[in-house]
Amino acid sequence: MRPQTENYVVSRYIEDPLLIGGKKFDLRIYVVVLNYKPLQVYMSQLGFARFCNIKYSSEVAEMDNQFVHLTNVAIQKHGDEYNSKHGNKWPLTDLRLFLEATRGHAATSKLFDNIKSVIVGSLKACQNVMINDRHCFELYGYDIIIDRDLKPWLIEVNASPSLSATTQSDRLLKCKVIHDTFQLVTPPDWDPAAVITPGQIGQPSRFLPKAVGSMQLLYDETNELEQGRARRDALLNTESVKRGRRKTMIDSVDQRPVSAYA
Repeated sequence: MRPQTENYVVSRYIEDPLLIGGKKFDLRIYVVVLNYKPLQVYMSQLGFARFCNIKYSSEVAEMDNQFVHLTNVAIQKHGDEYNSKHGNKWPLTDLRLFLEATRGHAATSKLFDNIKSVIVGSLKACQNVMINDRHCFELYGYDIIIDRDLKPWLIEVNASPSLSATTQSDRLLKCKVIHDTFQLVTPPDWDPAAVITPGQIGQPSRFLPKAVGSMQLLYDETNELEQGRARRDALLNTESVKRGRRKTMIDSVDQRPVSAYA
């Protein structure tokens, strides 16, 4: 009998992070999933960058210094260099403006497109094992780090991201995220008493707006699935026609008059 095995998560340390002012940072991005089947995803434009208190160093002597390597506010707020006025945070819009000024518009746009791809790819990876409850939605907190080549790396996905605030601007940002999330999941034309027909998955299909407040539509699998069904139905119809033609040809052969010389 084999002994019980244990599962481990292997995480790669990004040793060449992008630095701003010599300091390491990562991103917190809010993502709302309305449905997993079909996958429907919105991303908030109100994320932020979280900075370390102390300038980054890869020296062995600094490897255990949490204020150099870990961006978590729960850690950084206990450091002597912590700034309680801005909470060591930059709005995502300010970060983008900085990158456009220092790295260019094209490189910055590519970075944010790659971040979107990381988010969609991670959701597709677990789509088939998630319980799809039409009465529920998910608000995730994505933590992403950027290396010096402007490549995004997924650190983790928080299923219950902290919505507590450390500064006034932080409180306003998170209240806006909460408000826009509820506006998204309960729109004015939403009918909670709508009947789900047998075999239908999720809420009755409705038009998904491109944006609701700070929430931008990131991915909607509905059209992709419908196109897939259309291709499948067309293929089945083609096969059915072929089978019908073969049967007609066989019947025609069977019904030919038998030759007297046979």
